[in-house]
Amino acid sequence: MSMKPRIALIAHDKKKDDMVTLAGEYREFLAGCTLTATGTTGARLINELGLAVECMHSGPFGGDLQIGAQLVMGNIDCVVFLRDPMTPQPHEPDINALVRACDVHDIACATNVSTAHLVLGQLMLINNKEIQA
Repeated sequence: MSMKPRIALIAHDKKKDDMVTLAGEYREFLAGCTLTATGTTGARLINELGLAVECMHSGPFGGDLQIGAQLVMGNIDCVVFLRDPMTPQPHEPDINALVRACDVHDIACATNVSTAHLVLGQLMLINNKEIQA
């Protein structure tokens, strides 16, 4: 992982409020990271939390695939993808491809708030240790 963690943030429509809340809890840490997000999620993080985020397209328009391509090229260290398991997604194959790419390339992928707390908390600890070293 690079000194400045590169994190992708994605949230299905019914999980966007959860993403904003989560990112708000880690705002100070995330402000020191390189952030990439799908369109609407990124726009909310920019507008509501003032984070610097590179926005891709919305998921249904290829945003998940764009993030997957960045991941495969080694430009993403971690994915936080708050998925809505109760609502069918028209771009489910793209979602599966992104999660599979995380597995293939051994990239941490948190798909709910509980695992996101674990992953972001650990990244924060690692980053703080590297900064102090």
